[in-house]
Amino acid sequence: MAENKKMLANFALLLTAFLWGISFVAQKAGMQYMGPFSFNCVRSFLGGLSLIPVIYIAKLIKEDKRTPKLKQLQHILLAKAGISCGAALFAAMSIQQYSMLSASAGKAGFISSLYIIFVPIISMFFGHKLSKNVKISLVLAVIGLYLLCFKSNTAGFDFYDVLLLISAFFYGVQILVVNYFSKRLNAVKVCCLQFFVVGILSIPLVLFFETLHFQDIMACKVPLFFAGILTCGVAYTLQIFGQKYTTPVIAVLILCLESVFAVLGGAVVLHETMTSKEISGCIFMITAVILSQLHWNTFKKAIQQPSPQEEVQTEDFAQL
Repeated sequence: MAENKKMLANFALLLTAFLWGISFVAQKAGMQYMGPFSFNCVRSFLGGLSLIPVIYIAKLIKEDKRTPKLKQLQHILLAKAGISCGAALFAAMSIQQYSMLSASAGKAGFISSLYIIFVPIISMFFGHKLSKNVKISLVLAVIGLYLLCFKSNTAGFDFYDVLLLISAFFYGVQILVVNYFSKRLNAVKVCCLQFFVVGILSIPLVLFFETLHFQDIMACKVPLFFAGILTCGVAYTLQIFGQKYTTPVIAVLILCLESVFAVLGGAVVLHETMTSKEISGCIFMITAVILSQLHWNTFKKAIQQPSPQEEVQTEDFAQL
């Protein structure tokens, strides 16, 4: 039975990586109908709404035994978490979506995946040391970025490539903020609230820089449905299930396929192509991403069974 759950969990993570990767295709396709800020605004509200049924079902599964005072304190903390995480996610999503005006889906997928490397770099400024594998990953990532983005026949790096790198940095910030609050709050509720915060913060950008019409939303309904409901709601729920029943190392290796699916989706759906130099850059970057998450001294232990601490954290799914 445990082995069957692990197989289902790994499949759920693979489907998560697929949905996340193809979302770059949806984001790119959406630019044909809507501006980047309008797309993010509608997508975020859809993402938040799609998680409400998940939260409701989770409440039905597990009885809430908290005291009224504890509920009040956790709701205040939840509001702080939603605003903090939402602000970081708003910066990341807005910059990334604006970059999609020029950048291909495949390139956006690979550069955005560097958020995994930015997390330990940002942590370094709070007293954490970089491990040897992360330092090697940084070198590989720089080489990969050069091969993927540097253009010898122009001024060098494309402006939108730099924006994607900045977006990856803010995704790293968002992950650290989520990690800070996740120890005391339900991750699904934080995620739901942060999407609504992103939608609200996007409204001024839409009003000042773009014009949004209902017919534009209807024309863009397929990309919006995919990027909003499937990517945010369905994929996030699958990720929680997958990480509950498999090991951290396996989870990282599977989720790293997100960037590969972004390239494949861009090639099949949008007919995007890459040069051999850009493909080499992708190989360096995905190697850097995978290596940054592998801890060799605990590798054998990690691929066996989840630790009791991990199981306790994931069992809190229905709480709050």
